[in-house]
Amino acid sequence: MVLGKVKSLTISFDCLNDSNVPVYSSGDTVSGRVNLEVTGEIRVKSLKIHARGHAKVRWTESRNAGSNTAYTQNYTEEVEYFNHKDILIGHERDDDNSEEGFNTIHSGRHEYAFSFELPQTPLATSFEGRHGSVRYWVKAELHRPWLLPVKLKKEFTVFEHIDINTPSLLSPQAGTKEKTLCCWFCTSGPISLSAKIERKGYTPGESIQIFAEIENCSSRMVVPKAAIYQTQAFYAKGKMKEVKQLVANLRGESLSSGKTETWNGKLLKIPPVSPSILDCSIIRVEYSLMVYVDIPGAMDLFLNLPLVIGTIPLHPFGSRTSSVSSQCSMNMNWLGLSLPERPEAPPSYAEVVTEEQRRSNLAPVSACDDFERALQGPLFAYIQEFRFLPPPLYSEIDPNPDQSTEDRPSCPSR
Repeated sequence: MVLGKVKSLTISFDCLNDSNVPVYSSGDTVSGRVNLEVTGEIRVKSLKIHARGHAKVRWTESRNAGSNTAYTQNYTEEVEYFNHKDILIGHERDDDNSEEGFNTIHSGRHEYAFSFELPQTPLATSFEGRHGSVRYWVKAELHRPWLLPVKLKKEFTVFEHIDINTPSLLSPQAGTKEKTLCCWFCTSGPISLSAKIERKGYTPGESIQIFAEIENCSSRMVVPKAAIYQTQAFYAKGKMKEVKQLVANLRGESLSSGKTETWNGKLLKIPPVSPSILDCSIIRVEYSLMVYVDIPGAMDLFLNLPLVIGTIPLHPFGSRTSSVSSQCSMNMNWLGLSLPERPEAPPSYAEVVTEEQRRSNLAPVSACDDFERALQGPLFAYIQEFRFLPPPLYSEIDPNPDQSTEDRPSCPSR
């Protein structure tokens, strides 16, 4: 776009990641350049930048005020997270007729650096919803005497990180429900549904393992299904507007009367979606997994298991611990599996890890992913050393025979 002798005005960000996408979080420094290209010598009053982050909601509702009378009620609300202004060239004076203080810019390309720091307080993740949004942007304004200003706005993305490795998000989610169908004076048997997932927190691209049992004792054919839903909630003037959207779903096999179906870790993949927004006062984005039984001619039987979509993925050691413990619990409680009466001795250390493997894994490891980069230092070295140390010798003799059995945790009944 050419206005006068200004050929182009662009904004570029100094990206913090390898993907060359401007993504930041609270406390980060946002830096970049305003690029100005002119075809001749121009006089400039000022070159300003304005950076802002805010959440905004808006919707309308029709109201009746009596016979043949209707009006529209507007609901709006806004929360500002930061507002930064800076002058890259010139001054603040608005007197366009003054010849003093103008800056001369010669023909060619020119770069002007800018920088500002995002607040340390939590920021809402960038989001575009049905009735509201969370946006962060930088605007450049070039002011010249006796001419209209040249303006350009460019958005950048902010993620308020959610670490799914916290205990509350690693806890399993489960539920059980039952429904009995009635038709006049006849009552059929119940339809029962039990479902469980290994944790509450996931990141986009992961697959949720669904463990479920569906028993159909009714006289109808039913179909078990599962779906991930996103719920957008918008708040303004004491009112709330909610939008529910389907994210992903799957379908099981049809169940005839008297049949049972078991899902032993059925996978449902999470597509690329916005992370959960839990700390904004006017916009909330939540997710849930609905496991349900589709019953023709009746209300469906369903279970809602809450989900949190985070930004920091599961650590490798957290994944192993969570997966093993939750799957053991699910299998023993639901699928009727029992432990052997007498456990077998584990294999010796030499059978599992050779000396060559141990030495190679103790060698320095290249920090090639986010997790390893975060763990550089004593903790990372300790984990690497600990991974291949020999386990304690196996023994069925109690090493502490004087301890009272009352102090030991009891095993669940089998």
